[in-house]
Amino acid sequence: MKPFIFEKAKTSAEALKLKTSGKDFIAGGTNIVDLLKKNIAQPDGMIDVSTALSTEIKLSERSLNIGSMVRNTTLTTNSDLLKNYPLITKAVLAGASPQIRNMASTAGNLLQRTRCPYFYDVTTPCNKRKKGSGCSALNGDNKMSAIVGYSDQCVAVHPSDLCISLVALDANVHGVDSKNKQFTIPFKDFHKLPEDTPWLDNNLPQNALITHIEVPKNEFHKKYSYIKLRERTSYAFAMISVASALQMDGDTIKEARLASGGVAHKPWRWHEAESYLKGKKASDEVFKKASEIVIEKVKPLSNNAYKVPMLKGAIELALRNAVNL
Repeated sequence: MKPFIFEKAKTSAEALKLKTSGKDFIAGGTNIVDLLKKNIAQPDGMIDVSTALSTEIKLSERSLNIGSMVRNTTLTTNSDLLKNYPLITKAVLAGASPQIRNMASTAGNLLQRTRCPYFYDVTTPCNKRKKGSGCSALNGDNKMSAIVGYSDQCVAVHPSDLCISLVALDANVHGVDSKNKQFTIPFKDFHKLPEDTPWLDNNLPQNALITHIEVPKNEFHKKYSYIKLRERTSYAFAMISVASALQMDGDTIKEARLASGGVAHKPWRWHEAESYLKGKKASDEVFKKASEIVIEKVKPLSNNAYKVPMLKGAIELALRNAVNL
């Protein structure tokens, strides 16, 4: 590991003042420490922001605000979340181990890097790790890679479970930039597709800090589901995950939200399937059609065609589970 300077900031303003191009922020450390050990991240300094940012969860008539340093475990125990935004709690419980959830921060979860094996293997080409070196997964072992939204520069997927629920619920990311100016980014626009800049995971301004996540008030707390399919039952990243949330008027779907993980470089919303579901009476046939609309858009790679029927089945199951909750 490369030696580095360690500094602790007491406020967000102090953290921003300390931040330079050669330094990284550290919060819970559940991902950045792994990157340091693997020599993927080699900063000149680390700035601890664990006591500089909010650990509060605030519920108002319009929204829920989650401080950037709220631990993932708190997202599974907070009474306001459990009552009004249970999809978030269900998604978080599907991710990582209890020990990691105890340390991981909300903002850090958004900013975690892909777990593509070639990204972690510094002996192989990877455009995310080294610009212009190539994508080893494109024609290599890509069984866990993307099936939608990828480019020939990168086929990696975003690893978060929390983020799938947040994109489904139309959350917003709030932060402060290097000049201490506040900004807001709709969650759907926060993460980015690889295109020809795969080393950029998101649209967070350079040297900026996330201050909190805002989740608008909604009526999805009664009919929701989170399905995660993985190689083992705990502490494994998704092959496919699906978040579904429905607003019902009797047996008619008024509004639908459908999002997936394990399919793309960013948390993925299935907007066409959502539009189809709106106004339909909930039934297995309708859910089957919605899943067929989804898989029309995917293009599997050489080793991950298995994800297509898996995704189809997961969507149908997630929608059925939401209705029958």
